[in-house]
Amino acid sequence: MHRNRGSFGRICTETMSCRWGTELWDQFDNLEKHTHWGIEFVERYTKFVKERSEIEISYAKQIRNLSKKYQPKKNSREEDEYKYTSCRAFLMTLNELNDYAGQHEVIAENLTTHIICELTRYIQELKAERKSHFHDGRRAQQHIENSWKQLESSKRRFERDCKEADRAQQYFDKIDADINVTKADVEKARQQAQLKHQVAEDSKNEYLTYLQKFNKEQNEHYYNLIPHIFQKIQEMEEKRIEKVGESMKTYAEVNRKVLPIVSKCLDGMTNAAASIEPTMDTKQVVESFKSGFEPPGDVEVEDYSLSMRRTVSESSYLNSRGEGKPSRSNSRGKLWPFKRNKLMSLLASPRQPPPPPPTSPSPGAVPNGPQSPQQPKEPLSHRLNEFMTSKHKMQCLRSLTRGLSLKLGSGPEDCSHLPPEQRRKKLQAKINDINKELQKEVDQRDALTKMKDVYVKNPHMGDPNSVDPRLEEIGQDIDKLELESRKYEAWLLEVETRLAEKSDPHRRQSGLYESNATTPVNNNCAPVNRESPDGSYTEDHSTEHHLKSRSTDFDDDFDDEDPLPTIGTCKSLYPFEGQNEGTISMAEGELLYVIEEDKGDGWTRVRRNEDEEGYVPTSYIKVFFDTNAKDS
Repeated sequence: MHRNRGSFGRICTETMSCRWGTELWDQFDNLEKHTHWGIEFVERYTKFVKERSEIEISYAKQIRNLSKKYQPKKNSREEDEYKYTSCRAFLMTLNELNDYAGQHEVIAENLTTHIICELTRYIQELKAERKSHFHDGRRAQQHIENSWKQLESSKRRFERDCKEADRAQQYFDKIDADINVTKADVEKARQQAQLKHQVAEDSKNEYLTYLQKFNKEQNEHYYNLIPHIFQKIQEMEEKRIEKVGESMKTYAEVNRKVLPIVSKCLDGMTNAAASIEPTMDTKQVVESFKSGFEPPGDVEVEDYSLSMRRTVSESSYLNSRGEGKPSRSNSRGKLWPFKRNKLMSLLASPRQPPPPPPTSPSPGAVPNGPQSPQQPKEPLSHRLNEFMTSKHKMQCLRSLTRGLSLKLGSGPEDCSHLPPEQRRKKLQAKINDINKELQKEVDQRDALTKMKDVYVKNPHMGDPNSVDPRLEEIGQDIDKLELESRKYEAWLLEVETRLAEKSDPHRRQSGLYESNATTPVNNNCAPVNRESPDGSYTEDHSTEHHLKSRSTDFDDDFDDEDPLPTIGTCKSLYPFEGQNEGTISMAEGELLYVIEEDKGDGWTRVRRNEDEEGYVPTSYIKVFFDTNAKDS
């Protein structure tokens, strides 16, 4: 069996010419162990790539969360910070970092698709192929082992038969040489010896047959079957190694593929850092906080050396109304938020229901007319005392409104709580927003008009009348926006005019002279009122001035205050003749400002211009409230 094993000990001179079928013909078990280790190696490499993919996903998630954490929140103070170049650069860095995290997600996705899934599928195929090859090898080995067992069995039988034939021959020779043995016994022994020789000859022939068969099968096994099976196993192993190499190459390519985009992200961060302009940021601080006020002038001397002689009548509250009253130009302490008629209208709300709307679309004048709002039953002096005692600790109305606006987070519609420069910017921004909305509505109206023309020319495409309700609605919106735009433009013009007057040194100096000429000097040579740099007004807290301000300023400080802010607009549905006091007439289709909404009594307070305002029946108008102005 092993007589030809020496011929298989050839040494492989070149690695590429080595063949497992000839070089490893007797290493079946070791090859089985080696191929099993190869599959485990592929599984281990697949696990490595899978863990790398999970790390990339986790890293990308953490980077995205970090970028999201420092993104500016909507409607928060952080949004105002991004007007500075450094903050905008930081925002650009966060955006680039978010894209950078996306590239790590791409890496994880490509690793999963091109390596993990491919190797997982290939491992299953590799296991099935290995099992098939080693099953064929075991079957070939089993066959050659069975053939060897048959040869060994025939050999032992041939050996046994030869020994029996030899013993039978020796017995026959012994019997034949003995003269005392009968001829019959000699013949019997001779026949027995011949039989044994025949059996031995048959065993020999069978042994030679099995030997020839085994040699042929052994030659076929070691020169054809095993080399062929081992060659397939070798090819399988080479393919496995090649697959691992391709996976490693793909692993590198997946990382290399995202490098250009990662480089762009890093370049974007660099460009963001380069876009920072310190000078621009410092200029933006000026734009954000510049008030537009002039620095305060020199403080006048307060001479306390003059004796102050006062009689009881001079300090009396009852007689102080006509004595020591400062001039009108300087007595405007900005203490009252409304004019005399405004105060009366606030203290007197309508008590009588308004007239019902006419039944016809265009009615004539109402015969009796609506009754004007009645005066309240509560005395006026009680409300005045309540108002003055509750507000006596405030220095001025402007400081009060500014404090309220800071607490509530909003201000008046005209932004009067802001310094002039900031007010101008706020109004300009509001006008720009209104113009944008107006342009959208105009574009939409033009588009609907074109659509209606198409429907008129091609009735089968649609009903032209179906567009009219939307066109009417858009027209109302446009009218409302135009009204709002004119209102804000008027406020902006007022602010710009005041800023221009302050920036003109000649006009400012002449105004200063006029103020000095008309301002009286009191006993201690100190001014009664002085405007502070932030636009608020302070007042003297002395006892006599406090008493005088309650008596003398009450009747004179209502005339020059700004009108109440509008909270919306309205369109009259029917004509109304405001014949009674407190009402205002209006024509059908007229647009008016709403300055006070219906309190539940059926009357709405409106304004036509700066001097004309009054109450109209709520059922006679269609109101369009401005939400922001109403809330403020």
